[in-house]
Amino acid sequence: MRKLDFFTYDVFTKQAYSGNPLAIVEGAEGLGTIQMQAIAREFNLSETVFVMPPVSTEHTARVRIFFPTAEIPFAGHPTIGCAIHLATQSRGAEDFTADLVLEEAAGNVPVRVSRAAGVLRAELQAPVLPHMHTGRVDHSALAPALGLTPEDIGFCNHDPSVLAGGPAFLFVPVSHRDALRRAQPQEPHWSSLMAAGEVDSAYLYCRSATGYEVRMFSPTAGIPEDPATGSASAILAAQLLQAGELADEETNFELRQGTDMGRPSEISLRIIQKNGALSAVYVSGHAVPVMSGTLTPPPS
Repeated sequence: MRKLDFFTYDVFTKQAYSGNPLAIVEGAEGLGTIQMQAIAREFNLSETVFVMPPVSTEHTARVRIFFPTAEIPFAGHPTIGCAIHLATQSRGAEDFTADLVLEEAAGNVPVRVSRAAGVLRAELQAPVLPHMHTGRVDHSALAPALGLTPEDIGFCNHDPSVLAGGPAFLFVPVSHRDALRRAQPQEPHWSSLMAAGEVDSAYLYCRSATGYEVRMFSPTAGIPEDPATGSASAILAAQLLQAGELADEETNFELRQGTDMGRPSEISLRIIQKNGALSAVYVSGHAVPVMSGTLTPPPS
């Protein structure tokens, strides 16, 4: 049976063994969905990305992205890490800038990759503009589901909401850093909250000096807590628009995630607003290679 090459990267960090780990499996065009899911479950990282030839010769690659439990249409840290990996494969150590397009289930994702002074960075444009999701939640259910008090929920013009942009998340503003640190999903309230919101993940955030500190919980999707969530970072743009946080034209925020897990991550969010509506959302960050090897695919 043909072996496949795999690589792991730590994404949204400049330092290995921090940020969000990602597995990249090359030459995956011969794999079926069940095989891909089995490999993702074997890696047991928040996401594994499978690389195949593109449908269009104008694009760089077609990719499929899997949680340990299910396939997802778009995710930020697999896109950033995979684009950096592909852009560096045929290059030496010189600085460069390259424009790639990855074909994902949510749509084609443009990514600009650069290396400057040896540091790799990529910026993606979200393939779907964030929008309201069909799920709704009772705000009184939030505190018991998160192990918080009602006073911990919300601040200024920030109210909880359910938003989508490929995947969907429940966004929960919390009033201060200590509340963010204390938050943990609590059953049976958590499962009831996720069912009402028609999601499996909650993204909590509070203000910081340069933007926001965030945490993302998704235990029912096999991710007790995610060190860095690029797709939710992009969708946060709609939450910030609702709260009146965006300036005309361009606004930039720095997001810190993973601190409470011991895997600090740094995510840059760039939002373009025109006439009171979102025009484009960009997510960027660094990535570093960590491991490589080969794997034998599971039976089809």
